[in-house]
Amino acid sequence: MKNKLIVFSVFTLAMLLSHMPAAHSQVLISLILGDDLNSDKIEFGLDGGIAFTNMNGLPTSDFANSLHLGFYFDIKMKENWQLHTGVIVKSTMGATGLPSYTLGDENLDLLLADAEVRRNLSYFSIPALAKYHFPNSHFFVEAGPQLGLRYKAVDQFTGSILDKDDLEYNNKIGDDYKRFDLGITSGVGYRLMHGHGMNIGMRYYLGLMNIAKSGESLKNNAIYLYVGIPIGAGKAEEKRSKKTN
Repeated sequence: MKNKLIVFSVFTLAMLLSHMPAAHSQVLISLILGDDLNSDKIEFGLDGGIAFTNMNGLPTSDFANSLHLGFYFDIKMKENWQLHTGVIVKSTMGATGLPSYTLGDENLDLLLADAEVRRNLSYFSIPALAKYHFPNSHFFVEAGPQLGLRYKAVDQFTGSILDKDDLEYNNKIGDDYKRFDLGITSGVGYRLMHGHGMNIGMRYYLGLMNIAKSGESLKNNAIYLYVGIPIGAGKAEEKRSKKTN
């Protein structure tokens, strides 16, 4: 188990440092190694759901929604306490409902004058949350810092010419935003199947860093509705039971 955990960690670190959107590769290796990434003190699984994101500091914006997907480790600490960590490999921050702006091209500016803009900031997000399970209950709460490493930033213009929303244009805005983000995440959840099944819950992320390189201060915030699915935990428990018998 230890060797496979090291391989998995090195693979993930390499993807993060290369700023590659490797969500599919990481999820695949997670499924392959799931049985061997669990122990009596570590639970491994996949974490995903829908996120509603916005940016504090924009004069006009609405919440955008997107899917998020990643993997997690719940590491047992003291009684009723765990450390929840992992990587959300598909994590899009940003906002929608932004007004159109000039792009320095007369033809584009004319076509996109009435377009709506959605800002997509793609991150690898790494939480480190203290997780407390209430005694004699399947409810839990969690809170802690979350680090984001941005690998893509795009403003998506959507306009109409002949039909509704038949025109799209992506404007890369990576030079306007910092590479890193840092904030606080807190949440509440419930463990199904008498404490042995999936986790369902809600988390709120409050960005503490100004992510804009210049101009007004902009900070990410997000509401996550998620499902956490343990991978291989049951088989790992069976293996441990056979060894002790």
